[in-house]
Amino acid sequence: MHPSEQLLHQALSHCGLIAILRGLQPHEAEAIGHALYDAGFRVIEVPLNSPDPLRSIRLLRDTLPADALIGAGTVLQPESCADIAAAGGQLVVMPHSDAAVIRAAKTAGLACAPGVATPTEAFAALAAGADVLKMFPAEALGPVGLKAWRAVLRPPVAIVPVGGITPDAVAPYVAAGASGLGLGSALYRPGDSAQQVAQQAEAFVHAWQAATPTKPFPSHAPT
Repeated sequence: MHPSEQLLHQALSHCGLIAILRGLQPHEAEAIGHALYDAGFRVIEVPLNSPDPLRSIRLLRDTLPADALIGAGTVLQPESCADIAAAGGQLVVMPHSDAAVIRAAKTAGLACAPGVATPTEAFAALAAGADVLKMFPAEALGPVGLKAWRAVLRPPVAIVPVGGITPDAVAPYVAAGASGLGLGSALYRPGDSAQQVAQQAEAFVHAWQAATPTKPFPSHAPT
């Protein structure tokens, strides 16, 4: 297993919540990154349609502890993967499941979470080398859809619903078999302060902990 893949699985074991910081600006990255890390998050994604996303990725990677996994989202082109790796990124997240992007991510040494909306897409993405399946858009599929998927996509296959998830939705998705959850505008909107993000992050972390009481949740980064 490549180091980025191993770190992804370790991060999701610590806390299955993934922060999606669409619209983040580089000057905000350090403060917001630390607010998320201190709340318990270990996976942070900066979508490539944010302002200067590679700069934000570099700042997050340089200022957060080594057990944080920093990635890029909305990755549409294979050639973006090398740029993400050069910026210090360790994860590629996609809205789709283009096998060429998955292969480029793996070639660059990056973990990859392609977006899938059907079991057919899910199995094809796994065959192409996906490390985690991003169930997208989650609001169209819901916990009922995830439960149906889990009949054939059993653990250790990791499924992470993304799209429209609020703290109240955490428990139903976990009960249906979610390995983690990707959080967007309910966690961070452009212009939110680090303090606002910290409060929103804590609400999600509390919901995650309540829904996963048997999972370990260390309060400090490993030394």
